[in-house]
Amino acid sequence: MAEAQQSAPQGPVFTIDKIYVKDLSLENPGAPKSFLTQEAPQVEVGLRTRGEQVEPDIYECVLTVTLTAKAGDKTLFLVEAAQAGVFTIRGVPPEHMQQVIAINCPTVLFPYVRETLADAITRAGFPPVHLAPINFDALYQQQLAQAQAQAPAVTN
Repeated sequence: MAEAQQSAPQGPVFTIDKIYVKDLSLENPGAPKSFLTQEAPQVEVGLRTRGEQVEPDIYECVLTVTLTAKAGDKTLFLVEAAQAGVFTIRGVPPEHMQQVIAINCPTVLFPYVRETLADAITRAGFPPVHLAPINFDALYQQQLAQAQAQAPAVTN
């Protein structure tokens, strides 16, 4: 029986080992006056991802989202959450590893960071902000296209 399991074909492995909040920051600079404003806030969204190998086949990915809500020139709140995960990734060809880290890992982390942000904003006394889904594949392709456009042309 053990021999049959060992001879089974080994394909790519992608497992979620741990999901956690790495950093969380909340600023509520105008409180309590900011709660009295009748103006609808403008919310700006900033997004960053990074990934790094921490051990063989073990990677940490961090998805950081910053939300800034302003009414006119006054900041109502600023919240930033760095949602992280530890992933086991094995059997992926090296040329595809960057894609897995830039697309698959943030896609797993996004629902968690979305919930963390909404909860923090609610605790600050404001209605929650629920981020729309993000297509990390499209973002990755866009970044690749920008990098290729900025690369100097090689002439022979």
